[in-house]
Amino acid sequence: MEIVSIIAMALMLIGAFGIIFLKKPLDKVIMFSILDAGFVLVLVLFKYLDVAMFAALADPLSTLVFILAIVKIKEIRENKLNSGDIQ
Repeated sequence: MEIVSIIAMALMLIGAFGIIFLKKPLDKVIMFSILDAGFVLVLVLFKYLDVAMFAALADPLSTLVFILAIVKIKEIRENKLNSGDIQ
């Protein structure tokens, strides 16, 4: 097995286990980015270059959406705590 395919599988496994076991949302986003890097590498290894190019362009956008969602959820939770809706 090539060393590149081993690296790609390792990136995907590290990212998947990190998403499952880490608790902080921003750590999960970082692990999602690592998983995406391994996924794009696998796409390139299997010579799906058009799909790999789309994934490489869409990954930063999806990461940005995740970060914006985390910030918005945190803001909503803080507002509910300050207003007294949640004890």
